[in-house]
Order: sequence, then structure tokens, then C-alpha cells
Amino acid sequence: MTALGHYLEDIRVRLRLELADEKEVITELETHVEDRLQELREAGLSEEEAVSTCVKMLGAAGLIASRMYESRSQGSWKQALMASAPHLLFSALFVLNWWQSAGWLAIVLLLTLGTAVYGWWHGKPDWVFPWLGYCLLPVAAVGILLLYLPRGWAWVAIPLYIPLAVWWLYYVLVQTVKRDWLLSTTMLLPVPVIAAWAVALETEAGPFYISSVQRLFDFAPSIGLSFLALAATVVAFVRLRKRWLRIGLLFTSALSTLGMVVFYAGGRISLPAFMTLMLLMWGLFLLPAILERKVRRAGIRRLQQR
Repeated sequence: MTALGHYLEDIRVRLRLELADEKEVITELETHVEDRLQELREAGLSEEEAVSTCVKMLGAAGLIASRMYESRSQGSWKQALMASAPHLLFSALFVLNWWQSAGWLAIVLLLTLGTAVYGWWHGKPDWVFPWLGYCLLPVAAVGILLLYLPRGWAWVAIPLYIPLAVWWLYYVLVQTVKRDWLLSTTMLLPVPVIAAWAVALETEAGPFYISSVQRLFDFAPSIGLSFLALAATVVAFVRLRKRWLRIGLLFTSALSTLGMVVFYAGGRISLPAFMTLMLLMWGLFLLPAILERKVRRAGIRRLQQR
């Protein structure tokens, strides 16, 4: 690959845009670069000198990618609605007490899975990532159910389940951070909220007993409100341009929504449980960022070896 090819590929790797926007940006850059090279050639520079001068005039690949991201990252209101839709669905599930109906639960879960699969196979648009987060719920649900198996079965099933669950989560994260670790964070945003409500619903007899179901009736409006807060967060995230504002929004939203759950739980979440949930929230921010850094470094190394 030529030096110019490396430069353009470096910009592409750093863009973090949807596939259609990425192709458009690279096409525009290629056209602009070709025009500039032609001017430099006509000025008497050799091909190598023209390429070197052109790259210097354009600036660092990271700076170009950052500018392009800010100019094109803002989504439309339609995209914002699509991204917030899964949170709105789960909010309605509890506010309208649809969670009591197996039929409504099946409809919501199938709609969520179908939409996520559709978006995944059609270019992974930004709006699909919140849908992907709810597709991880069955994996978490299986893990919780395993805790209530008879002791002998649990000691066999859980050691087999944990490596598979961790591998699946790692695989999904690696695939999503290739686009943008912030999008991976929007995917994982409901996790600490759901975990906090699970703690609030816990009873000494276990979460499937009558007392927990009664608590679910009592907490249902508040649970719906917490998902509504996530929907508002995602709408604001899609409409923002500045990356640092998006990071601040996600962190603030995760912290405030978790605080909302603790408040409405009425003291059912102990201080150690709250601290554990806080660590989980921090992990959901740090893990995608670390993975993205690792994946992008590997991509840049492969690019340099060509």
C-alpha cells in the first residue's frame, strides 16, 4: 500500500462513523487529495514530493477524523427515536404492567431480537446498539436461574456457563468497539439499572417467590421511569455532535439513573451492593474503551505491515 493509501486508511479506521457516511467521507477525501496532487504535479513536484506535501497540508489523520466525526456524527430525530425505542418498549412493559403477560413479553423480546439482527446485518447503524443491549438479557437471565438450581446441579452448571457467557460478551464487545466504544457503552447502559432493580427485588427466599412478585408490582412504575430516563439519554446522545459531551452525558445519565433506582428502592439496596453497582457502572465505561484501544492498535499494526 502506498503512503497515501496508508494515510487514507488511517483516517478511515479512526472515523467511527456509519458505513455509508464513512464511504462518503473517504470518497470526498480521495477526490480532494487527487485534485491537490494534480496541482502539485503541475507545480513541478515529483510524485513522491507531491504526496508528502499533500499529506502535510491536510494534517494529522487523527485530527481529520475528529473533525469529520463532529461534522457528521449528529443523528436525525428519526435515528434518535429508533435508538430510544427499546428503552421505551421496556418502559411501557412495566408502566402498563405488560410484564405480567407471557404474550407481551414474547412480543417485546422477539421484536427486540429481530430489530437487532436486522440492524446488525444492514451496516450496524448507530441506532441498533441500544437494541443489542437488550439481546444480552437472556444470557443474564440464564445465569440468574442457574443460581437457584439444586446445589449439586449448580456446582456443575455454573462453571460451564460462566466461560461461555464471558466469551460471548467479549465477542460482542469486540465486534461493537470496532465501530466506537461509546456505542458499545450505549449498548451496555441498561445493565447497571437492571442489576440494581434485581437487587431491590431480591428476597431471602429467592427472587421467584410471591414476595418478590409483589415488590415487582410495587416497583413497576419506578422501573418504567428508569427505562424512560435511559430513552431520554439516548435521544440526547444521538443529537449531540461533540464527543466529549456524549461521554459526559453517558456517565452522568448512568450515575443519576442508578441513583434514581436506589432512591425508589426505598433502602432495599445496601451500601456494599450500591458500591458493587458503581464498580459495575465504571467497568461498563472502561472495558469498551480499553478494548477499542487494543483493537485499533492491532488494526494500525496490520496496516503498517502491508
